[in-house]
Amino acid sequence: MNFELSEEHRMLKDLVSRFVRDELMPLEPTVLAREADGKGLGVGAAEQARLDEVSRNLGLWGLDAPEDIGGSDLPAIAMVGVNEELGRTVTPYTLPPDSPNLRMLMATVTERQRDAYLAPYVRGETISAIGISEPGAGADPSGMTTRAVKDGEDWVLNGRKIWISRAAEADFTIVMAVTDKEKRSRGGISAFLVDRDTPGFNVLRRIPMVGGAATYEVALEDCRVPGWKLLGTEGEGFAPMQLRLGTRRIEMASWSIGMAQRALDMIVEFAPQRKTFGLPLSERQAIQWWVADAATRIHAARLMTYDCAWKLDQGKDVRQEISMIKAYATEMAWEVVDHAMQTFGAMGMTKELPLQLMASKLRTMRIYDGPTEVHKWVVARNLLGTRR
Repeated sequence: MNFELSEEHRMLKDLVSRFVRDELMPLEPTVLAREADGKGLGVGAAEQARLDEVSRNLGLWGLDAPEDIGGSDLPAIAMVGVNEELGRTVTPYTLPPDSPNLRMLMATVTERQRDAYLAPYVRGETISAIGISEPGAGADPSGMTTRAVKDGEDWVLNGRKIWISRAAEADFTIVMAVTDKEKRSRGGISAFLVDRDTPGFNVLRRIPMVGGAATYEVALEDCRVPGWKLLGTEGEGFAPMQLRLGTRRIEMASWSIGMAQRALDMIVEFAPQRKTFGLPLSERQAIQWWVADAATRIHAARLMTYDCAWKLDQGKDVRQEISMIKAYATEMAWEVVDHAMQTFGAMGMTKELPLQLMASKLRTMRIYDGPTEVHKWVVARNLLGTRR
């Protein structure tokens, strides 16, 4: 079994590593200062435009998008390497287009939707969001109450969605809704493409999150959507939604590996320099064990994630592996970053180091796209045969 990336994919990983080192990391002081001043997590418009120009010129757009509409059609295993490198920086930047919604669109669009939504999305001309969670239904889609009712050729949507990233700036949002109350998640959930300016699609509020990030709550009030904007087949939106969630979870595992590796590198660099009671921290057993455990667990998470991606590329069912890596990698990185903060002492508590933003992102990732406890339950349920 070969655990090495192909030369092409290794070169891509190295290219992204240089982009992160030369373009994103130099912006970290500005990002940290902006977040510390309560201005949110992000970069300015001019910086965003420059990053877009540089990354596009490097050929880093549309990496896993279809070739026939300008993408590179790269496999999941190549994207693990890309996202591991992106995870090493706290400068928030997404290489267009965002892979999870891309994958869902690729699996479901009609020719008309391909031209109107997928192609502009691949070209980086549009921003997308997705509305799944509701105030009373998060990790359990069977509790979804947002309804879509057929009215002639159109659909009328009513309900609430919450925890939506980019809802205010997205050109369109994929909205999940119940189209059959009896079947629900077993054939009664559908997906709809809802444009930002659609009457009845109302962004209610911006919700500040830890680490300067934000999500949104949206109300759908007699929101009329043309029939051709049903995404995929009526009642069969659950499987494409899971494809989308699975893509994000592999990304999260990859980002976690990158963050943990950055934190470990910081410990290794700092520990020999800092002395306590006459000895450098690097000679303290607690630090040595943290370093050894971190290196071991990062190695394990990396192998698990590449294995999952390889199986996905082979067309295998990896739902269990995805739950394993999402839970394991995020919890692993959370602990490694926490140990790094402890190693740096008071400096580790400041907003001058990237560690606190890494910790905030990991804290949310332990909840987003399925809490750790739910993923562990899924794995245990499958092994014990307790699925009902």
